[in-house]
Amino acid sequence: MRAQVQFGSNLRRWRNAAGWSQEELSHCAGMHLTEISRLENGHRNPRLDTIVKLADALAIPPGELLAEIGGQGR
Repeated sequence: MRAQVQFGSNLRRWRNAAGWSQEELSHCAGMHLTEISRLENGHRNPRLDTIVKLADALAIPPGELLAEIGGQGR
């Protein structure tokens, strides 16, 4: 699985666990709703500062959003 697709899956899982809509997460993270959607759907690679903003909004360590990413294709 591509890294950006896995990141999107992780983000969606944590957002759902928080009981939030994409709109609620975008508001809490100070991001545009479209960006949340594109990240969750694997259409955009997140920048480091974006990962930190999302993790802070979800009150989780940034590493949780990167779980199961890495090592593929090596």
